[in-house]
Amino acid sequence: MNDERRTIGTDGAAGRGTRGGSPSSGARSLAGGKAAPRKPVRKAAASATTESSTIKPARPAKPETPTTPAVEPTTPAREKPRTTAASKTAASKSGTGRPTAPTSTTGGSPSRPRRSTTTSGPDAAPHLRAVPEEDAAAAAAAAAEEAARETRTASGRATLPGLPVEEVLVAVVQAAQRILGSDWEHRLAVAVAALRKRLSGDFEVDDFGFDPQLAEVLTAAFEPIAEKWFRLEVRGAENIPSEGGALLVANHSGTVPIDGLMTGYAVKRHGGRDLRPLGADLVFALPFVGQVARRAGATLACTQDAERLLGSGEIAGVWPEGFKGIGKPFAERYKLQRFGRGGFVSSALRAQVPIVPVSIVGAEEIYPLVGNVPSLARLLGLPYLPITPFFPLLGPLGMIPLPSKWIIEFGEPIRTDAYEPDAADDPMLLFNVTDQVRETIQQTLYQLLVERGNAFF
Repeated sequence: MNDERRTIGTDGAAGRGTRGGSPSSGARSLAGGKAAPRKPVRKAAASATTESSTIKPARPAKPETPTTPAVEPTTPAREKPRTTAASKTAASKSGTGRPTAPTSTTGGSPSRPRRSTTTSGPDAAPHLRAVPEEDAAAAAAAAAEEAARETRTASGRATLPGLPVEEVLVAVVQAAQRILGSDWEHRLAVAVAALRKRLSGDFEVDDFGFDPQLAEVLTAAFEPIAEKWFRLEVRGAENIPSEGGALLVANHSGTVPIDGLMTGYAVKRHGGRDLRPLGADLVFALPFVGQVARRAGATLACTQDAERLLGSGEIAGVWPEGFKGIGKPFAERYKLQRFGRGGFVSSALRAQVPIVPVSIVGAEEIYPLVGNVPSLARLLGLPYLPITPFFPLLGPLGMIPLPSKWIIEFGEPIRTDAYEPDAADDPMLLFNVTDQVRETIQQTLYQLLVERGNAFF
């Protein structure tokens, strides 16, 4: 039988082949290179042993046709081609710069040639490059942020970069409920509606300049201060007449007349009536303050205005101590000053309205008066210039009132309809009724101080 197998590099001749047609030459021919010039071979035993251990005959390939090139075996994409020292040496000898297919050194069987990494085309292996750790970390962070954004969008939560909008809105609503109460939405709507009417000019005032809409807004704005800061407690609200006129007489203190605002808030909040304060001339002489006081319901403390208010069924408020009461030192706190000559009793007798004594505890501690500068006060046209432990030492911060606990008690009304209107001209009767009102307020103050205990805790 004739052996039809051909050996690579033997030009189609059967047999073992020659050195010119060695397996390395066949591998170079498949790689597209020319055969390297043959070097003289030493016939030493060591060189023969080395050559036989490193170069093995290649696996016989199928016959090739002149027109159809041999199809090279493909390598899986994930398997990286390996280059041995022998292939690098052969490539450098061939001058092509491409390594030849490595041969296996184990098992004695020839291995098929592998594809070169420089092969181009659709079957070429993907080109891999090393990615720096910084780029990998940035890509991972971007992917995590995108996933979190998609999750928040899917759950319907609106967010802004670095700002949790939903959590901020929840905190604002909770703060509004805590400060304004559970019906804060209704109060806010009322305030907005009143502001719209103010801007459009759709509001009315009475003969004294009182604006009920503005008074409603001021009451709502003052409520957090009264309920949260001063922790106001109101007693005897049932003694406030639900209809008709009445004269409320209260003690005056606190360096700054905040007790007047607190009394008006208590009457509106717990009695459902608007308080019409009778203020001193200095209040209406101050710019802006006088206008706001008029719109809030205050009027000049004179006999004519007081009788008109009481005769028309309004609730008027008076603080007979005046500036002597709010300007007294802290050492004389809750000690009533002189109530005047009884002008408020005269107005109540002529209008035939009851007198309601009002006792206020808590105002003395908001601005403890420890000093006064009379000369500078006269220069500025003020009744006194207060010095407190925090003002003027801390500047504007010293004007923040201290959070003392307040108690306002409306006493039992003192009827005046048992007297004739002409009794308002009797000085002894005026003195007796004035003293009765003053003693009632003083004794109530002592009792409330004992019941309140500590002024701040």
